[in-house]
Amino acid sequence: MSTEAPEWAGPARFLAPTEPILRDDGVRHFSGITYAVAVGYRPLQLDLWVPDSATPPPLVVWVHGGGFMFGDRRYLPETLKPNQVFDALLEAGLAVATIDYRHALEAPFPAQLHDAKAAVRYLRAHAGELGISTGRIGVAGESAGAHIAALVGLTAHRPDLEGTHGVLGEFSTVDVVVDWYGPADLETMPRVALPPSIAAKLPPEMATPPEDHLTRGLEGAARADASPVTHVTPDAPPFLLVHGTADWLVPYAQSEQLHAALTAAGVSSTLVPVEGAEHIFDGHDDVDGLVRLTVEYLTRALA
Repeated sequence: MSTEAPEWAGPARFLAPTEPILRDDGVRHFSGITYAVAVGYRPLQLDLWVPDSATPPPLVVWVHGGGFMFGDRRYLPETLKPNQVFDALLEAGLAVATIDYRHALEAPFPAQLHDAKAAVRYLRAHAGELGISTGRIGVAGESAGAHIAALVGLTAHRPDLEGTHGVLGEFSTVDVVVDWYGPADLETMPRVALPPSIAAKLPPEMATPPEDHLTRGLEGAARADASPVTHVTPDAPPFLLVHGTADWLVPYAQSEQLHAALTAAGVSSTLVPVEGAEHIFDGHDDVDGLVRLTVEYLTRALA
């Protein structure tokens, strides 16, 4: 009997796609795919819906919000119907993946960007098995997820921000970005004092602005990298920015600032002010219309 220890192959970097569930409408639903394993953290997972289509459909990657502190790939803000964005994209003939990522208290920036890029690389690498086309990929998100989505779209020229977990050797570039009320410049984000009625219900960790948790320990250029506006180049993909003008949590000026930077660089950028709407479009009487606007924009961009 050999006394030599067996060679250790190391932990898996990612897992193979799960078996899909076929819905009555022909949509294939892949649930809980482990797109990356970052050692020491929970598995990073995504869900994918692929519509019934004669040819592999284009893909949209959705990034959830939650102030970098909470949130779940399966749930949209309470101002939307359950799965509303996902269902609308499917009805338009687009595949949609929704991803988890590490929150700010799990790991500081750029972990969140590394995770989102790893998800795009995984989907590109497994496109054949999943039945999707990655010739055109869009990324979209809301609030903190929009911040991450914007960074994915703007950092194709920064291999040092790619990360080293999950699938390697694939591109994480995307062709279009939809940004719903996301922070654009963390240095100009106001440190908003929460109303006492809300603050009293929150855990102590939420007393610190989430952007400070996200960038803890970072200084200089490393801290600046967490702001999408610092990455704008003429090679950036087109952007759709949708933002409530009465948003007190992430002010409308944040989207104005990113729109101005994109436009100045010659990048196609569409800014849609939602008059009187607060964060998550609260107070707006036609959220369904904003979903339609978004899906139509993505459909045109990915056609």
